[in-house]
Amino acid sequence: MKVSDFYYNLPENLIAQEPLLERDKSRLLIIRRKEISMEEDFFYNLKEYLNPGDCLVLNDSKVIPARLFAIKKETGAKIEILLINEIKKNFWTVLIKPYKRVKISTILILLSKNSSEKSNIRCVIKNMIGEGIAEIKFFKEKSNKETFKLIDNEELKKDIFLLGKAPIPPYIKNPDIETNRYQTIYAKEEGSIAAPTAGLHFTDKILKDIKKKDIEIATITLHVSLDTFRPIKVDNIEEHVMHSEQFYIKEEQSEVINQAKANSGRIIAVGTTTTRALETVAEDGKVKPFSGRTDLFITPEYKFKIVDGLLTNFHLPCSTLFIMVCTFANRDLMNNAYNLAIEKKYRFYTFGDAMLIL
Repeated sequence: MKVSDFYYNLPENLIAQEPLLERDKSRLLIIRRKEISMEEDFFYNLKEYLNPGDCLVLNDSKVIPARLFAIKKETGAKIEILLINEIKKNFWTVLIKPYKRVKISTILILLSKNSSEKSNIRCVIKNMIGEGIAEIKFFKEKSNKETFKLIDNEELKKDIFLLGKAPIPPYIKNPDIETNRYQTIYAKEEGSIAAPTAGLHFTDKILKDIKKKDIEIATITLHVSLDTFRPIKVDNIEEHVMHSEQFYIKEEQSEVINQAKANSGRIIAVGTTTTRALETVAEDGKVKPFSGRTDLFITPEYKFKIVDGLLTNFHLPCSTLFIMVCTFANRDLMNNAYNLAIEKKYRFYTFGDAMLIL
């Protein structure tokens, strides 16, 4: 199947440039697959579409300040670094921009958040992977010397994060968005370089109301990485390769999910990240505890194993995420839903409105 089969035309003015003042005031499009129907509401009424015994599954990953600014030690040329994955102590996979300005053994000096002054943290390019990706090692420089000293991992990571900014997506042009609005209210485990955006609509009140209705809430942790939002660069879907992302499901959380499923409750995944995690470990209608990585790419021939409902935002055309929701809900139905959202001027992408697919 062609990637172009999943294209739609979105007016640029519908891309939300900032979050709403109140998280739960976003619009909610309810899509029922069996009935082939759609209904409009607001997110604060989410509980009305969930039943007692259902299980809402959240991704509690927290966005790290992964966007760093640096200069080349030799020339002073400006370099931007996006942390992707910590491989081992002080050693990271990163996205470098511009990639052509660096090579193996290039030394970079990290700058302050506003790029106005040099820090004492350095990194050296250890490997060039391609497609903008490199592997680097962080150091702190000894005072008044040209040698490097490796320091304690946790202390160094803390110092690096103090220099970084939240990696707001490039299609959002507003530079003044508060960092906490790019986190879910239940974000806990540091590791993502992009927010699991379906969860940005939740408030404490909504979660309390859901629990009062005897709807279970479970959490998983999937650290959103580069491939969640990187564009597909091939013509055929089957040729696209997903890089893996780290995720965890604790035993007590898997038990909550499995008990709800055994009692005929629906498993409602909050976001495509949660969906990928659950489907990766699902077998015979159950999920198991897990600690590892997933490279699952959900394409049109995929048969869902555990997820009964999906709460998600509106995604980029021709993206792995849009392909996933079309697989879950039927491509024609999703095209109709997106056309309706465009006609009604819904807000799209990261800070946009939501849909609940049942």
